[in-house]
Amino acid sequence: LRLAARPAGRGGWLALAGLALGLTGSSAALSHAVARVDGRALLLGLDGAHQLAAAVWVGGLAHLALYRARSDEDGREPVVVARRFSRLALGSVATLAVAGGLMTLRYVDAPAGLVGTGYGVMLLTKVVVFAAALALAWVNFAAVRRGTPAARGLRLTRYVEAELGLGVTVLFAAASLTSLPPAVDVVADRATVAEVAARFVPAAPRLESPPVAELIRQAEPLMAPVTRREPIEVAWSEYNHHWAGVFVLLMGLLAALERLGARPARHWPLVLLGLATFLFLRNDPRAWPLGPAGFWESMLLADVLQHRLFVALIVGFAVFEWMVRTGRLAARPWALVFPLFCAVGGGLLLTHSHALFSLKEEFLTEVTHTPLGVLGAFAGWGRWLELRLPGAARAAGWTWTACFIAVGLLLLLYREA
Repeated sequence: LRLAARPAGRGGWLALAGLALGLTGSSAALSHAVARVDGRALLLGLDGAHQLAAAVWVGGLAHLALYRARSDEDGREPVVVARRFSRLALGSVATLAVAGGLMTLRYVDAPAGLVGTGYGVMLLTKVVVFAAALALAWVNFAAVRRGTPAARGLRLTRYVEAELGLGVTVLFAAASLTSLPPAVDVVADRATVAEVAARFVPAAPRLESPPVAELIRQAEPLMAPVTRREPIEVAWSEYNHHWAGVFVLLMGLLAALERLGARPARHWPLVLLGLATFLFLRNDPRAWPLGPAGFWESMLLADVLQHRLFVALIVGFAVFEWMVRTGRLAARPWALVFPLFCAVGGGLLLTHSHALFSLKEEFLTEVTHTPLGVLGAFAGWGRWLELRLPGAARAAGWTWTACFIAVGLLLLLYREA
């Protein structure tokens, strides 16, 4: 903060660099690398380089976005700074990719480990989001190297903001990786490609709810350790996801109609209030208001807390976006609530977990959540570009609309058995 407030000498920058290296080293010492018997020193070095490169890239994007905002205010020319950062970012991204690739060779023993374990799927998620961020980075890099007016204008700023957002989403995925055992260590609980594919096979959605009283009678108490999962619990969960898919698909289709000129369809955010009410009542049937566990008592469980946080995000999203689209709130700054809530919700979904008795069953339950998180992040930053970069509004607008429709369809395909 002191260095940001006023210029500092070499000593201040050296102290800051030393602190950054110390934080990187301590973080690497808490990673999967330290638990390995073979090649521990190499993996620690690769992990440290990987984290340092990510910090330089994402942290640099944050500072560049801030600098661009200030340069717009006082008329400063940003091209020189943007060019310097492009060179730094290029080296950081290359280091990030090389170190990550080498660690993957040690942590994933076979291609099947990429699709049959939580670690592998989250790694693929990082690659997908990273590739999207690199696509935006290439647009900025090419513009800056040419020194075109686009590099000095609004386009550079807005793409940097979206690239920063995707970079933060990559960090969400990386945080999730730290809680998952490497694929090479998952043998007995590794799912086959066929078992994973079965979770995405289209089938008729379950639209009739199992009796809540029967579920409470058969299932283990909410606060007890999970040792089994009854068929009625699977049916309850699938019913919830399928009806959530109906809500989201309806919302996406109405948003598409609005884009095509159907003015009454602008009220589509209100559909989310129905979804939020549905999820609040049914997410955790053994907790209040349907079950015996109290409201605050159940909040001690991470998955219950995450479910209720998602409900709060949905309500906030619905209220603000509806008020913006109907003119009850000014577009600036309230229209930005939509992309930020979408991006945060997508990132949180990547870290969402279910405490089950079997690592394999836990993975198969969560594998369909991962594409939902990625689509949520893409929808958020697509909407951000639509709002912030007028020249990209049409393509960006249809991008987030398509993401919503895809989320609805994936929820309708959701399976736990």
